[in-house]
Amino acid sequence: MSEYLLTNELIYKSFIFGAQNVIKEKNNLNAINVFPVPDGDTGSNLASMMTSIIERSKLGATSEETIQSIVDAAIVGARGNSGIIFAEYIYGFSLALKNNLIDEDTFISLSENASNYAYQAIAVPVEGTMITLMRSWVSALKKFKNVATTFIELMNKAYEFLLLELAKTTEMLAVLKDNKVVDAGAKGFVHFIDGFIRALKGEEITLEIEPIEDIEQLHVDHLEDSQNRYCTEALVRGTDLDLNKIKAELSSFGDSLVVAGSTRTLRVHIHSNHPDEVFEYLDQMGRIVEQKVDDMKRQFETANHKKYPIALVTDSIADLPEDLIDQYQIHMFPLNLLVNDTNYYDKLTIQSSRFYELMDSAKVYPSSSQPNAKALENYFSFLTTYYKEIIVVTVSQNMSGTYQAFVDAASKFDQTKITVINSKQNSGAEGLIVLKAAQMVDLGLNYDDIVENIRKLTNHSKILVSVKTLKYMVRAGRVSKVTGLIGKIMNLKPVISIDGEGNGIIFDKALSLKSSNKKIQAHIESIMEESGIESYAIVHANADQRASEYAQRYEKIIGKKPEYIMNISTIVAMNAGIGTVAIAYIKGDKS
Repeated sequence: MSEYLLTNELIYKSFIFGAQNVIKEKNNLNAINVFPVPDGDTGSNLASMMTSIIERSKLGATSEETIQSIVDAAIVGARGNSGIIFAEYIYGFSLALKNNLIDEDTFISLSENASNYAYQAIAVPVEGTMITLMRSWVSALKKFKNVATTFIELMNKAYEFLLLELAKTTEMLAVLKDNKVVDAGAKGFVHFIDGFIRALKGEEITLEIEPIEDIEQLHVDHLEDSQNRYCTEALVRGTDLDLNKIKAELSSFGDSLVVAGSTRTLRVHIHSNHPDEVFEYLDQMGRIVEQKVDDMKRQFETANHKKYPIALVTDSIADLPEDLIDQYQIHMFPLNLLVNDTNYYDKLTIQSSRFYELMDSAKVYPSSSQPNAKALENYFSFLTTYYKEIIVVTVSQNMSGTYQAFVDAASKFDQTKITVINSKQNSGAEGLIVLKAAQMVDLGLNYDDIVENIRKLTNHSKILVSVKTLKYMVRAGRVSKVTGLIGKIMNLKPVISIDGEGNGIIFDKALSLKSSNKKIQAHIESIMEESGIESYAIVHANADQRASEYAQRYEKIIGKKPEYIMNISTIVAMNAGIGTVAIAYIKGDKS
């Protein structure tokens, strides 16, 4: 075979072209995703990693610098089982690179090392998946090395062999055979190799993603009963991270475990019913700098059994019970909490009992932050694969940057009709608006009418919060220390609410909880007299007894039971404090 050198520039271009070729196949890969979970997001996950490579990696002064840049970008952008395995493949490729110029033998050696590292990252490797194709690629390169006359011919012959091996994956796993498809992750790897070879040939890649309506979608009947619900991922930074130890100790937390990266940066992927326990463990290993928790039940329903043509999305500050969220297939995006320098997902990666302990013990009081832009883009990337119409209802724009973050992310998906609505509310009031929107979707109202009705509801809903102590509002910065001191001296028990523009306000002042309760009751009675109350909910922060008393009282006044009673979002509890109880309502129409 004639000598062929992969220069620094050509290596960079080949990885970029390979990444582009995977991105353009995103929807096709989502459509055939049935393993390990039929949640229809393998294409989106691989596209996330490939986009990170394109946007974050740079052509360095040497091949080693270039590959290291690609590795860093891949680990940061890796999502999902296949994405993290692929990132580890690239990491393994980089470790074996010692020279600035790569010949045929070196390329084969690099590819073999890459395959070995990817295999070792998986707690329980399964044949018929991406890892099988990675190993087949190495076998093909070795097989045809002595019969090919040029490096391009070697790559072409190995690629043709890879296509045959891809077809065989259908017979390797029962779920693939039943659905008559190849493995989505394995096919993604093949698309990458195809793009890589095109770069070597001097061809171009046209980055046009095939519209979802032109793709035949699979419909899987059900999830396995033993299936863990949450796809849990983390990016962890530290020093001397022990990947083998972490992999061994995490194996008891769930399944589909992949641990990839280096001694200073690693990606963890695991399917678990208890993501909070996974993050509590990882918090001891290093600094959690990024996290992702996907509800695979909701993803499965979206890809295979969605009830409605419209996706209804909200943020986790909207207090709405899980049974109603499941009933109406509502998509809830979790917001971030920063506790002791660690990020957590509201309602997912930290249990309320642990959070309430930390509220009193944390040296720096917990804080919240608006959604990560990249995470929101990935979220919409998945939803727009399956929906052409999306309605988002967010916490009050004047109380959080969440609304604008959704608007910015939605603007990148102009092929889908997306409306982001400022609820001007939070907690139970926001939850009631979302519930009403879900019921309108369920009744089959058209998109524009639903949007118009939701916007009207934002002016007909309200929440009244009885705060037990001002201590937490002072620590959260919601009131000044002077006000808090005066409130403590006077034993102030304010009633907190939100005005018509969506700003938090002190609705009324009271010197005891009894007085606070009376003021809220007087307001509810006046609303009943004025317009009636269509629906209401009782929410609280670790105050079951007070919430039960509220429910009994207002059932008598309003004449019906609350839609629900529940513990509030940890973010809302952080501001309002333990012991808080609130009633949220939507006005009726007596006219």
